[in-house]
Amino acid sequence: MNQAKKNVSLLVACQALAMTGSIILFTIAALVGVSLAADKSLATLPLALLQLATMCATIPAALLMRQVGRRLGFMVGVLIGTLGAGLGVLAIFQSSFSLFCLATLIFGCFNGFVGYYRFAAADAATEAFRSQAISFVVSGGIIAAIAGPGLAIWSKDWFVEPSLANEPLLNQAASAEYAGCLVMIVILQIAALVLLSGIDIPPLSEQEQQKSGRSLGAIAQQPVFIVAVFGSMLGYGLMAMVMTATPLAMVAFSHSFETAASVIQWHVLGMFVPSLFTGFLIARFGTLRIILAGAILSSLCIAINLMGTGALHFGVALLLLGVGWNFMFVGSSTLLTQAYTPVERAKTQAMHDFLMFAFVAFATFLSGRLLESFSWAVVNYIGLVMILIVLVALGWFRQQRGAIAKSHSTL
Repeated sequence: MNQAKKNVSLLVACQALAMTGSIILFTIAALVGVSLAADKSLATLPLALLQLATMCATIPAALLMRQVGRRLGFMVGVLIGTLGAGLGVLAIFQSSFSLFCLATLIFGCFNGFVGYYRFAAADAATEAFRSQAISFVVSGGIIAAIAGPGLAIWSKDWFVEPSLANEPLLNQAASAEYAGCLVMIVILQIAALVLLSGIDIPPLSEQEQQKSGRSLGAIAQQPVFIVAVFGSMLGYGLMAMVMTATPLAMVAFSHSFETAASVIQWHVLGMFVPSLFTGFLIARFGTLRIILAGAILSSLCIAINLMGTGALHFGVALLLLGVGWNFMFVGSSTLLTQAYTPVERAKTQAMHDFLMFAFVAFATFLSGRLLESFSWAVVNYIGLVMILIVLVALGWFRQQRGAIAKSHSTL
């Protein structure tokens, strides 16, 4: 196996471990928040802070990796994630909502590094293989989809006293419940650290170190950049908002934690299984058509969520949402690679992920507020507005591209 293939394989494995930890945390965080927070509308605040930290970490992570290289940069990120998960364990034992918020904030900084796994693979790939490289790395989430919810169920009662095991879900003392889930995340982080030691990605060239290319303003004015950001930002924001609210909504509609975890598992499978072929679909049908397909699938999720609140409704809707997210995320990430030159890639990727995770943080926090203050239906109606904006952006970009092609043909 040559080094390029080895790098991609290791990045896939690291993505799998990172996503497994994130899925465990996303499965339990809102429920821990409900148990710890005096104001139940703040239940999703820890996840919102996680997304906020991810947003804030994207630019420093890019700058760090520009200076020290991908491998060392990724290893620093994993150590930060280990610290965050460890603090989460302490927060649960101390029944401290503020400390749990700090823990998710630190863990979010780690996620700011994880976002560059896909770009590390894309940067090392040929142009023809770029979409497949991104897709393959994202496919690491398939393992996470299978393992994450199961590990959450298996580990959540590791430190629960037997006398409390049969207490109602939202009434259990949070001092011990779910602490095992955070310990599991620490174990996953240690495994990722070992794998990262085998990655060997060439450092930036002298040209990339010395030149900066166009300004961020000039890059951001390109229609291709605007549409890539809208596709990623709104597609990811919609997914995070609906997924974060789903466990809370399901418990409110009298579904068990195990049922909610199963729904999240099917959702995550929908997020990552398509990555086995999304890159090939992009090569066959084009990036814009795949983003459009993702928007349509996401709208079907909203429709099903509004039709009922049974376990089947939640399961099918979240599965469609996962596939829709995959098409929009991989498609938009691939589209972004058309917006920059090699010397511009670090700052362009950083700006893209900064904007994306800023909106995801907002949408994640908004989900709890909307669910607590209004209803599950309102959460979905807001998601529908996000989809409509993506559809408008795609239509505008097609018009812009058509106008440019027409002007070139008349020259």
